[in-house]
Amino acid sequence: MFIIAGLGNPKREYDNTRHNIGFALIDALSDKYRISVLNSQCKALVGKGIIEGQKVILAKPLTFMNLSGESIRPLTDYYKVDPTTELIVVSDDVSLPPGQIRIRKKGSAGGHNGLKSVIGQLGSEEFYRIRIGVGEKPKGYDLADYVLGHFSKEEQLLMKEGVEKAVGAAKLILAGEIDRAMNEFNRKITAENVKGNSDT
Repeated sequence: MFIIAGLGNPKREYDNTRHNIGFALIDALSDKYRISVLNSQCKALVGKGIIEGQKVILAKPLTFMNLSGESIRPLTDYYKVDPTTELIVVSDDVSLPPGQIRIRKKGSAGGHNGLKSVIGQLGSEEFYRIRIGVGEKPKGYDLADYVLGHFSKEEQLLMKEGVEKAVGAAKLILAGEIDRAMNEFNRKITAENVKGNSDT
């Protein structure tokens, strides 16, 4: 069994904001695989289902972003999943261009308070994560205001593509192919970022 937890803030005013892109992925998986995410458990909305033959729990913590770990840790305990191999945490990333994704097996919080809370509660940096780029904060902007802001129309299209990529990445991870997912999606990001440059 896997738990896929998308990070975000629960109130309607935060819908479709940069910080809630983790919720957007859970919604996309919910729609695609017809998994209702409406049950309340461990301070989260959860839904149980099957994705690509794998039992999954989809979760949207209701603790607000900075306390995400207070929901995710009890879920991993309740369902007796191994966080190092059976937990996927999905978050926004201001260091990636809008709609681009990056998969990691482990790592630091990178300044993300939601990931910091999960790491603190689990006592480990070892869990799978899918980071979806929301674009770098413009100069002069407050970071909190930026991540709680909404996407432009152009960004909305890019983010839709990013969520679709993240669905594909999640499918590969569930199939036990996280290395393939990293090679496929992380390499694309690198290639695009260095496009036009040559190191030969």
